[in-house]
Amino acid sequence: MFDWVLRFVKGIFIGSGFILPGVSGGALAAVFGVYERIISFLAHIGRDFKNNVLYLIPLGLGGAAGVFLFSFAVSFFLGKYETQILWMFIGCILGTAPSLWKQAGKKGRRGRHIVLLLAAFAASLTFLLFGGKFLAGNTPQNFGTWTLAGGLIGLGAIVPGLSPSNFLIYMGMYKDMADGIKTLDFKVILPVALGAVVTVLLLSKLMDLIFKKAYAGLAHGILGIVLASTVMIVPRGVTYTVGSALLCVALCLAGAALGYWMCNLEKKHKKPAAVKIEAGAQA
Repeated sequence: MFDWVLRFVKGIFIGSGFILPGVSGGALAAVFGVYERIISFLAHIGRDFKNNVLYLIPLGLGGAAGVFLFSFAVSFFLGKYETQILWMFIGCILGTAPSLWKQAGKKGRRGRHIVLLLAAFAASLTFLLFGGKFLAGNTPQNFGTWTLAGGLIGLGAIVPGLSPSNFLIYMGMYKDMADGIKTLDFKVILPVALGAVVTVLLLSKLMDLIFKKAYAGLAHGILGIVLASTVMIVPRGVTYTVGSALLCVALCLAGAALGYWMCNLEKKHKKPAAVKIEAGAQA
């Protein structure tokens, strides 16, 4: 039950990455250590189907809850407390960075992997800063464009660090999508879901293959993308008072503590299970 609840909470955070600007659901999945398993399952659905489904159900439910809950947050908290909320998310990602660094090096780390990390950081930051501007404008809203929006969300799930919300904002579809999810408008929800599912299924095999062939390179590249997406979240052009600055620092520290705590909770919970499995195997 504890592990189920923990995965549900992780799912909520991951789901927020599909709604909150500057946040990537794929990056958060990588940060919480579930990205590789999700991709492997999607690439090979028939393999160990029952165990994978049981493992992923709370993540999926949490993700759906995160998307729904944060669609309300978009219209309220980001309207009134955008700076404070974003600083808390920055803290959450920074708090999980040590775990992500350790996970990236679990199969070895060489100089070329550090170079790849830095290159991925620079390339991702450049793309996130300038790439989305090519989509700027008021896009017509119909079944096709909502399916495209869903495809971008699916791409954000597959490519860690890519924030689909940034592009939807440039396209002029972001707020209407959040409002559609909040009001359960299926003219928006169904094509968005269709585009996301098709994109994830089409690209999951490719990502799974890369993981098998070049785990260390991909893992360090993901870490670079995560760091770039974190930089993108940092509020710019904000004037801070002493009180608001202290509040942002406190929320950032609270987020870091939460992220670090969740990573260590998972390790503590998994350790007894691993010992139990090993003992059973020896018996």
